[in-house]
Amino acid sequence: MASPLISTRRYWALFVYVVLVSHASNGFYLPGSYMHTYSPNEEIVVKVNSLTSIETELPFSYYSLPYCKPPGGVKKSAENLGELLMGDQIDNSPYKFRMNVNESIYLCTTPPLNEHEVKLLKQRTRDLYQVNMILDNLPALRYANQNGLKIQWTGFPVGYSPQNSNDDYIINHLKFRVLIHEYEGAGVQIIGTGEEGMGVISETDKSKTSGFEIVGFEVVPCSVKYEPEKMTQLHMYDNTSSISCPLELDRSQIIREQERVSFTYEVEFVKSDTRWPSRWDAYLKMDGARVHWFSILNSLMVIFFLAGIVFVIFLRTVRRDLTKYEELDKEAQAQMNEELSGWKLVVGDVFREPNHSKLLCVMIGDGVQITGMAVVTIVFAAFGFMSPASRGMLLTGMILLYLFLGIAAGYVSVRAWRTIKGTSEGWRSVAWSTACFFPGIVFVILTVLNFILWGSKSTGALPISLYFILISLWFCISVPLTLLGGHLGTRAEPIQYPVRTNQIPREIPARKYPSWLLVLGAGTLPFGTLFIELFFILSSIWLGRFYYVFGFLLIVLLLLVTVCAEVSVVLTYMHLCVEDWMWWWKAFYASGSVSLYVFLYSINYLVFDLQSLSGPVSAILYLGYSLIMAVAIMLSTGTIGFLTSFYFVHYLFASVKID
Repeated sequence: MASPLISTRRYWALFVYVVLVSHASNGFYLPGSYMHTYSPNEEIVVKVNSLTSIETELPFSYYSLPYCKPPGGVKKSAENLGELLMGDQIDNSPYKFRMNVNESIYLCTTPPLNEHEVKLLKQRTRDLYQVNMILDNLPALRYANQNGLKIQWTGFPVGYSPQNSNDDYIINHLKFRVLIHEYEGAGVQIIGTGEEGMGVISETDKSKTSGFEIVGFEVVPCSVKYEPEKMTQLHMYDNTSSISCPLELDRSQIIREQERVSFTYEVEFVKSDTRWPSRWDAYLKMDGARVHWFSILNSLMVIFFLAGIVFVIFLRTVRRDLTKYEELDKEAQAQMNEELSGWKLVVGDVFREPNHSKLLCVMIGDGVQITGMAVVTIVFAAFGFMSPASRGMLLTGMILLYLFLGIAAGYVSVRAWRTIKGTSEGWRSVAWSTACFFPGIVFVILTVLNFILWGSKSTGALPISLYFILISLWFCISVPLTLLGGHLGTRAEPIQYPVRTNQIPREIPARKYPSWLLVLGAGTLPFGTLFIELFFILSSIWLGRFYYVFGFLLIVLLLLVTVCAEVSVVLTYMHLCVEDWMWWWKAFYASGSVSLYVFLYSINYLVFDLQSLSGPVSAILYLGYSLIMAVAIMLSTGTIGFLTSFYFVHYLFASVKID
């Protein structure tokens, strides 16, 4: 007994030591990017991402426009799965800095612009395309004054079109401002554990960790008209004189045929008190915290209202009936069975197999898979494990989680199938359908959208190689795991119904209004809990804004799950009380109908908030991605509502014994 006790004490001592060391450190940075210190005069290379626009939502390669290219040629940076799916194309650029050296540099002068290049530049300018640059993993930030307010943007425009003018002007001079923080190594101690306990193994060299950290990257774009004859005498990276941005149009570089455009830039390094862990704060500042709290309070009011109804159902109605029934003797119970009313009348039909039971099991399995993916992703993001510095990691993490949660989807769908059918026969078909239902819908929609993107020659189009990768992941990971989960579902005990099902189904009384009307109306309550957060998410996706309030999103998710469960239980009870025993699909769509309102809200957002979105191609892309989101929400919320209702009905009829 002594040895395990000593071992436990050592682990506790190590844990306390690590906590103290981490608490004493100067800052904590989210995983995804590592601090890089630069020595004076060390070369820093700027990277370029795809050109993007909130008007078209079609990304294009930076080098699709006649910009200067690096001397060694264009080289693509390694991209993860999420970056490729988002249409990012990160390349090297000719822009190079030397740490803490202020200078003005000449890059190149283009040949005379031809008709195609002029047409392309004018089109990109009028579609408000932005150039996105990256330095040490930080996007370029631009500040602008609009109506007396200081507004920040990531990137800078390809050009601009003055009012009351048919001419367009290209941005060809960039004034960079790099914020740096002088860093001195803290002499980090490396701790080792051995048989003798903890001890210092080595100490890092302080001189190796000293240098400058890049904590900010700002840009001021200018359009400057140069004399081509004079500029062509210069070579790439020759020093030039610093200039101020001209305000007169006749001193700006116009876009027209036979014009030769010269590109220059200047860089200024400014020391800042901002430290490395805080350098993303400027990007992640999100106003409107009060709006998020208002949304949460609004959702809490809905939850308490529904909880009150559920409380009344359980404690006043159901409990009262059960207590009254249990107090009677057998003879009185038999007499009471003949005088049953309400939900007690459907005791012989409540667990009758629903229509399209296989489809229901498949959708429940996919819903469990999507819900698990969403919960785990948002929890990890809320605790800081999905850093914005790691581009595409959020989407990559979601895809990997979805693939590996196939085992849960297969298990739930096959076990539901066994419960409904009473046998495992046909479970392979159910598992295969579960593995292919939602991914198949997404695959069809993405293929249609991809053909549209290919036709537009956009970098957002998925390359054929990525298609093969996604299909390989689908059939080599997700499908086998779903089949494995289905096999485990056949080994698990099916849920036993507490009452027997009659051979002849009971007739459902006619109703004054169709039941689907109540089901559709029920979706408004879950939608009320998430529509404010939905606005911020849509703005993040389509307006290029950063979304990093995952703490609020986690709270909203928990509230949404609660509301979906309560709405479905209340509606199921209402249907049983009017002797409607066909509750299975209604329980699913009572909460799943929120997806209809999400899709309608997406259309509303397109019409009123994305007025700048131009062209049918952009609208089709938007609606296609919105449809994928709506289907995922339907499966997730419908599954939550159905499982809650199933266990409610099971508990309800298990509590009373009626022959």
